[in-house]
Amino acid sequence: MKLLSKFIGISALLALGGCLETAGNLPNQGSFTQASEQNFLVQTGQGGSAAYLQLLSQKFRDEVPTMINFAFNSTQLDGEAQRILRLQAEWIKATPTVKFRVYGHTDKVGSNAFNQRLGLQRARAAVNFLVAQGIPRNRLEAYSSLGETQPIVNTEARERLNRRTVTDVFGFAPNVIPSDFDGKRAVVIYGEYVDAPAAAADGGNME
Repeated sequence: MKLLSKFIGISALLALGGCLETAGNLPNQGSFTQASEQNFLVQTGQGGSAAYLQLLSQKFRDEVPTMINFAFNSTQLDGEAQRILRLQAEWIKATPTVKFRVYGHTDKVGSNAFNQRLGLQRARAAVNFLVAQGIPRNRLEAYSSLGETQPIVNTEARERLNRRTVTDVFGFAPNVIPSDFDGKRAVVIYGEYVDAPAAAADGGNME
């Protein structure tokens, strides 16, 4: 009976993939887990590993504040910065397949060389805080600072909005093989989902 249920479930999933491909429209993002969203892109020819990273990057930006700000000539994390980094840490923990990069920025006050160093120090401060929240260091990178080259507000004066770090999805986590992310994973996950109720009915004993 379990084998029949599993076969029916997999057949339904494959049929659904075919229907979605015909429609050519991405389904409501809120109705799919991250794994299902990625597999949808692969099965319909709309993506692959690169599309998966793009999707997660967009979700991260939509769901979590990605930027923290700093006082002038400072790398100290204030209370608001720490609050935002804790939110980022929870999201990163829940998404173990990818790694993240923290980009450091400054305002335009001071020399370019000084600001390059300061921006990198700010990125490292954010990374160190995320590591302290339980994120493996090999999933985080403090990027060689962008210094003063990408201001939000184009001014030569002190500007808090320009003194910032920005966190974003950068690539796959160590030991994750990008080619593993294909439509077959959806079938495996769905098969496990179909088996779960049957296992519970059997007292938790799975064959």
